[in-house]
Amino acid sequence: MTIGPHRPAAPVGRPVSRRGALRIGAGSAAALALPPLLGACSGSDRAGTVRVVGVADQQKPLDALIKRYRAGHPDARFSTSFAPTDQVQTVVRTQLAGGNAPDAHVLFPGSGSAMSMVELARTGLLTDLSEQEWTRGIPKNFDPAYRHEGRTYLYSAGSSVIGAIYNKKAFARAGVEPPGTWSELLDVCAKLKAEGIVPLALGAQTPWVTQLISYALVPNAVYAKNPGFDAEMASGRATFADSGWTEALGRYQELQRRGFFNANPNGTTFEQQTALVAGGRAAMAVQVSAVLATFREAAANPADLGMFPFPGGDDPADLWIPAGIVVGLGVAAHAKNPARAKEFIAFLGQQENIDRWAADVSAIPFSRAASTRIDPVLTDFLPVVDDNRAVPFMDQSWPNAEVQPAHFAAVQDLLAGKTDVKGALGQMDTAYRKKP
Repeated sequence: MTIGPHRPAAPVGRPVSRRGALRIGAGSAAALALPPLLGACSGSDRAGTVRVVGVADQQKPLDALIKRYRAGHPDARFSTSFAPTDQVQTVVRTQLAGGNAPDAHVLFPGSGSAMSMVELARTGLLTDLSEQEWTRGIPKNFDPAYRHEGRTYLYSAGSSVIGAIYNKKAFARAGVEPPGTWSELLDVCAKLKAEGIVPLALGAQTPWVTQLISYALVPNAVYAKNPGFDAEMASGRATFADSGWTEALGRYQELQRRGFFNANPNGTTFEQQTALVAGGRAAMAVQVSAVLATFREAAANPADLGMFPFPGGDDPADLWIPAGIVVGLGVAAHAKNPARAKEFIAFLGQQENIDRWAADVSAIPFSRAASTRIDPVLTDFLPVVDDNRAVPFMDQSWPNAEVQPAHFAAVQDLLAGKTDVKGALGQMDTAYRKKP
């Protein structure tokens, strides 16, 4: 999932093997509002300077790891810039095609967006990283996220999960605990609402946020019943409109109908969503664990925030969740400083640095050592992942970059009352059938 501000081609087989990362589609108009460092080839005119462009949630791990790298390579010079996903995707994609891209740049796993690994590898815009030692530790079932035609093009520290980030004090005021089933969730939301607390903050004005509740509900509605759904979609034997997606979007709509969202979700941004939960005016938000740091920074006391699997079904012992490879980095095929850029990626691939990056974005490292420590908020997610009840963020398996923005628009239209579930899924089916 592009992960947003900051948010999946799926392997065939066991559901847990099909992980990806939230991704976001972007309009070309975003280029008009770019920060100066993105719009220009910053640093590329300085011999030996490695230019790195990332999305906002990559800034903390990259700043820290560049500092560590330079401690051992005092001659190394970096120029970095970070911006929202929609802006980065538009501009970096254009720069890649024009031959003036940054040396290392944000890259999303799998396929399904203009800046995804498969889309860029197909067009020869990425450098093959397969010779690097860390690539040997990538689990085979992660291949579709990291590799295209047997070659590794993506560096990513591991997998993120989608669940409910919640304010413990707001829950305590309403006398409720994290729910384990859909029915319990509805009861909890009703009690929160009765206490004057917004049960679920939704910042649907920020397009990538629209997808998260869908993604949280689809694993139980679709993959728990039909693990082969992606293959059926690819072969033309299934559609969104005639699948469990109908149940998932119906439940999304039910949350709105019961008044469990903040007023005007389509006029609320991700930043406002974050502030609502961090300040306790809203109890929870369905989000990807990679943005936990953002929520914690916004809270007066980071310990007030927790996270739990968002229940899409009524059997807590058979809960399914979304988990996906987090947004990572690639090296441009026409990088001006390819040797140094690749050397830096190799440094990131050392286990201690995989662990550091994963810790900064509350992810589960793709490889683990005895010293690996995982964010405690992910404790309740690990048994589900280990029991093969995790599925990738849905977009990783989509065949083109049209379906995800169609999903964004469909959800916004659903929230605005401009369409119904059938119409929303019809929009997605039309986009899915477009040739990549």
